[in-house]
Amino acid sequence: MDPALSPAGRRAAAIARHLAGVLPYPPLAVSALEPSPCLSYAPPESNEPPPAFPPAELRALLDGHHLRERDWVFRAMEESPLFCPRSRGGGRVFVSPDYNEGKEAQREATMRRVGYLARKGVFHGWLTEPGADAELRKLALLECLGVYDHSLAIKIGVHFFLWGSAIKFLGTKRHHDKWLFDTENYVIKGCFAMTELGHGSNVRGIETIATYDSKTREFIINTPCESAQKYWIGGAANHATHTIVFAQLHINGRNEGVHAFVAQIRDEYGNVLPNVHIADCGHKIGLNGVDNGRIWFQNIRVPRENLLNLVADVLPDGQYVSMIDDPDQRFAAFLSPLTLGRVNIAVNSIYMSKVGLAIAVRYSLSRRAFSIAPDGPEMLLLDYPSHQRRLLPLLAKVCLMSSAGNFMKKMYVKRTPEMSKAIHIYSSALKATLTWQNMTTLQECREACGGQGLKTENRVGIFKAEFDVQSTFEGDNNVLMQQVSKALYAEFLAAQKKKKPFKGLGLEHLNGPSPVIPDNLTNSILRSSKFQMDLFCLRERNLLKLFAEEVSHHLAQGESREKALMLSYQLAEDLARAFTEHTILQIFLEDEMNVPAGSLKEVLGLLRSLYVMVSIDESASFLRYGYLSRDNVTSVRKEVMKLCSELRPHALAVVSSFGIPDAFLSPLAFDWIEANALSSGSH
Repeated sequence: MDPALSPAGRRAAAIARHLAGVLPYPPLAVSALEPSPCLSYAPPESNEPPPAFPPAELRALLDGHHLRERDWVFRAMEESPLFCPRSRGGGRVFVSPDYNEGKEAQREATMRRVGYLARKGVFHGWLTEPGADAELRKLALLECLGVYDHSLAIKIGVHFFLWGSAIKFLGTKRHHDKWLFDTENYVIKGCFAMTELGHGSNVRGIETIATYDSKTREFIINTPCESAQKYWIGGAANHATHTIVFAQLHINGRNEGVHAFVAQIRDEYGNVLPNVHIADCGHKIGLNGVDNGRIWFQNIRVPRENLLNLVADVLPDGQYVSMIDDPDQRFAAFLSPLTLGRVNIAVNSIYMSKVGLAIAVRYSLSRRAFSIAPDGPEMLLLDYPSHQRRLLPLLAKVCLMSSAGNFMKKMYVKRTPEMSKAIHIYSSALKATLTWQNMTTLQECREACGGQGLKTENRVGIFKAEFDVQSTFEGDNNVLMQQVSKALYAEFLAAQKKKKPFKGLGLEHLNGPSPVIPDNLTNSILRSSKFQMDLFCLRERNLLKLFAEEVSHHLAQGESREKALMLSYQLAEDLARAFTEHTILQIFLEDEMNVPAGSLKEVLGLLRSLYVMVSIDESASFLRYGYLSRDNVTSVRKEVMKLCSELRPHALAVVSSFGIPDAFLSPLAFDWIEANALSSGSH
């Protein structure tokens, strides 16, 4: 039988004919095989044009403050073997934690690094030096420590920003004298016991009880049930000697609400004290260098003086006194230490996005794939428009969010009691938005690095697990954004009731007429800062009005205020996003206006316009609520492609402006061929 007529032969012939019809190029003439040259690494700097603007000036804008101190602490980490220096590719040395170690080894490594930094004087004045500049310096240094390792930043942050801030801002002189100096010098190690198994975001509902005994002038702290065990307490499992305990204060059968107490949980030798029970939270998907623990209190006694009494106090005879009569305001005051934590988390997430983008962009400027012509050279990844669309909008977002982070830090360190509400709203909105964006950025960077993004030593992939927790600790992001919408609703009602103009939170635009958006959006209009602000203001004011109307509708149907707000959650989400994106744009625009005319200002304009266009492209609200027509939304999407193309020549200069030393990136950002050579010992 002729094999060509067999079923297998017919199938083979059909496949051959099909392939012949779809091949993109004509068949090549057969020639003798010749060895092709091996791929070689070319650093991005060798192919890219020189920076069109001074990178140092953009770094000063993005970092905002204490650049010299940042560089100093980066060098301090590079110089110590405790930070696991590894030589990879062309003699470059990189530093990063050894994530292959077990959690106990990671925890001890974290503490050794903390001890080294303490001896270097990194923490000098963190709790005892007054002034806004000292606070900003502290924030700058912690941001740099977080670039090395999230566990290191959290371990230090819990000790100084939660335990230390609670002592400093909720306590009085007797607490400052007793604990601040020893905290700063790590004579004692503090933790912060607020979260319970049964209550996280709803702090008001915690079940731990502190009962005052007027006979002994002590508080008796007790865990009455399993759901009241303190949970996820950073530092508790291994190292903390003291903790801030948040508990319901009971006096003479009356519950005075949540208050904060100082309790010792270990002696100076590390032994857990009697009637305190501690267990490990176990292995986590990330952050295993932090010893998260669970704590049960079995009627432990602490002196009356251990109540942090700036807001409220208990006199020796059991009389309860407070400088704040309103229980809600008093409760809010007790939560104030969390604000600094949210500020820190938000700005830390910006720096992790910067690390991921610096690695992914540098890789995309040295890695090639496919050619668009026969025998043509392979294209750089970042020369593909689709790759530009993946990475460059993220670059724009991280730059604008850097300005927002600096704004929030400076607002916090210059705070007054009158600013408390605004600080809470801004920190809640930005903590949620920036940490969500960080996870989006890291995921895209991981994918943009292909399989190399999976290697732990290349950092981007492991960051996803390390920073996932940011979405839920120090306030669940969804809950925080609901608080933002509720606060805006309260501002709206107050302005209506008092018949006074809006003031603060960037809401002054509500006092004027509603902006008018042109029907035909040309290129120049789309890039106009006036149009961009008008559009974002229009969305915010309209969503606030719609949200208020929907809540009023539910109230008219007999629902409670809380139920009405809960039922309006879809508009609440859209409103909180509109407020935050408008805030970020407004802050960056103010920074941009302060830059003199020139090449840097032009690049800032590109970054701003790309941020706005992508925000529109990624949000259904502009089309859903009729702020833009379908044709205009289509124009916006095309503008995104144009802006990516125009930002492409500046990509290397922008990531070089992030101020992150090469050692804190990864081998993938440099000679990734040599780093994977057999002789390099890579693994």
